[in-house]
Amino acid sequence: MNSDPSPLPVRIARTAQPRFTWHHFTMQFSSTPRGARLARHLAGERLDAWGIPYGSDAHDALTLIVAELSANAVSHGLVPGRDFRLRLSAEDATVRVEVTDTRGERLPVLNDSSADDQEGGRGLLLVAALTDHWGWFPRTEGPGKTVWASLDVRPL
Repeated sequence: MNSDPSPLPVRIARTAQPRFTWHHFTMQFSSTPRGARLARHLAGERLDAWGIPYGSDAHDALTLIVAELSANAVSHGLVPGRDFRLRLSAEDATVRVEVTDTRGERLPVLNDSSADDQEGGRGLLLVAALTDHWGWFPRTEGPGKTVWASLDVRPL
C-alpha cells in the first residue's frame, strides 16, 4: 500500500500570445435568447482551445462581440423557424467573427444616439469600439445578411 497522496493535476500556464496559424468553427443556433447564450458560451470554449485564454482582454472582447452579434441576429434578424449561424476563424493573430441571419431587409446601423431613455441600439457601437474592422454583406446562399468583425489579438 502506498501512503503517498495522489498527485494533483498540474495546470500549465498559457501565454497571452495565441499559437494558431489557422482555425475554423461554424455552427447553427436557434434564433432564441438561449441560442445566443449557447453561441457565446461555445465561442468562449473554442477561443480558449485556440490559445486565447479565459480572462484575457482578447477573450473577453471576442466573447462580447459574439454575444452582441448573436443577440442582434435573434432580435433584429429573426425569421420564425430559421436559425442563425456563427462562424469563427483565426488566421495568424486575427480572429474574425461572422453571424449570419436570414433577414435581409433589416440592415445593421450604428446608432450613436446618446438618449439615456433608449433601451437598445448600442450593440454595434460596442462592436465597432472593440474591433479593428467590422461590416456586413448579403447572405450568398439565400435571403439574409452576414455581420462580421475582426480583431487582432497580438499582445501590445
